[in-house]
Amino acid sequence: MTNFASATPVPRPGVLDIEAYSPGKSAAPGARKIHKLSSNESPLGPSPRSVQAFKQVSESLERYPDGSAAPLREALANRYGLHADNIVCGSGSDELLSLLAQAYLKDGDEAVHSAHGFLVYPIVIRANGARPVSVPEKQLRADVTAMLNRVTERTKIVFLANPNNPTGTYLPIDEVRRLHAGLPAGTLLVLDAAYAEYVRQNDYEAGVELVSNFKNVVMLRTFSKIYGLAGLRIGWAYCPPEVADALNRIRGAFNVNGPAIAAATAALHDASHVERAIEHNNRWIAFLAQEIEKIGYSVTPSVGNFLLIRFPEGDAARADDFLLSRGLILRRMEAYSLPHALRLTVGSEEANRAVVEALSEFAKTKQKNG
Repeated sequence: MTNFASATPVPRPGVLDIEAYSPGKSAAPGARKIHKLSSNESPLGPSPRSVQAFKQVSESLERYPDGSAAPLREALANRYGLHADNIVCGSGSDELLSLLAQAYLKDGDEAVHSAHGFLVYPIVIRANGARPVSVPEKQLRADVTAMLNRVTERTKIVFLANPNNPTGTYLPIDEVRRLHAGLPAGTLLVLDAAYAEYVRQNDYEAGVELVSNFKNVVMLRTFSKIYGLAGLRIGWAYCPPEVADALNRIRGAFNVNGPAIAAATAALHDASHVERAIEHNNRWIAFLAQEIEKIGYSVTPSVGNFLLIRFPEGDAARADDFLLSRGLILRRMEAYSLPHALRLTVGSEEANRAVVEALSEFAKTKQKNG
């Protein structure tokens, strides 16, 4: 006879095999002043218009938000020339990744991603009983040929972060088109364009054209990065009608909160704030790359708001400890299979200069100690 008193709920197979996502550190014990440069947050913060909209909505928190985030979807449609009905909003693009996996993956399926892609991809894949297929990159950039070679009849989703986090590299639109053209019609291509606003290269496109012309492409965007609204957790997906319908059937009825809808809508109407963020990033990412390479460390060219700094074997962890002691918080890369690297967010002028000074001091200490 079953002893119900001693029974313990058991999660579905595979759940306990998932390595939980660990966000960038936010504390540096003992440091008098902290510069958090571990999560690719905007050093300029949100638009003043967003802050004002947030405060206004905070006066009526007893009200449920618009269940479909209609004001934001309309604003996005107007901003980018899209169909509002094809836009689905979520609690950050993380929730949208989870919804896509929930809608299109089942036990025994496979989903493809690049080896150093966003850590959330294998989590949502495994959470839905599917198998993540990690494909080696070429010079820290997604390898389209290698990805296509790993696609089988079991492949239901291909995740592509473009630009990629944490490497900062990107695929030109012709390569993205080649990837899509090689996929079966029943395989969904998810283009995760969280850092699209920072990209200035002429051969880059976030994915609107592909979504508009095909039924198996989705583009994800976020307000967490250039818009400085990471704390409100709001992202959006541009989808073919059939995909939008599927996501709307399974998402929470009020999955995006009212202050987030209001703040994000206001952010879209402050183009000058975005331009200032772009100008700041362009100036300081060039400064950081140049100065860090002068010190002697390799920097992967990045089109995002962060840099991947590569160190000699064993030095990344020591450099991280050294920087932490000075209140400079970067992101360790072991979880991304890049143990000899640290990821650095472009910060304020003070933070950027402090990082260069600290890395220079660390390098001199290494030389002195042999």
